[in-house]
Amino acid sequence: MLSFLREGGRPVADSIHIGDCRLAARHRRPLSRDEARRALTDGGIRACEICRPDSELGILD
Repeated sequence: MLSFLREGGRPVADSIHIGDCRLAARHRRPLSRDEARRALTDGGIRACEICRPDSELGILD
């Protein structure tokens, strides 16, 4: 799940979470496993430090 924060009234991609993570922002969008992997490795979006979707997806920091 891609979580968005609002900056200057615009949504900005913030972090990737596992679907049931309570720390995901209110504004979010589901991602496929491949989309989440790309966002974490090529997209410069961070993984939640609590639910650790990078570990779930087999990506090492």
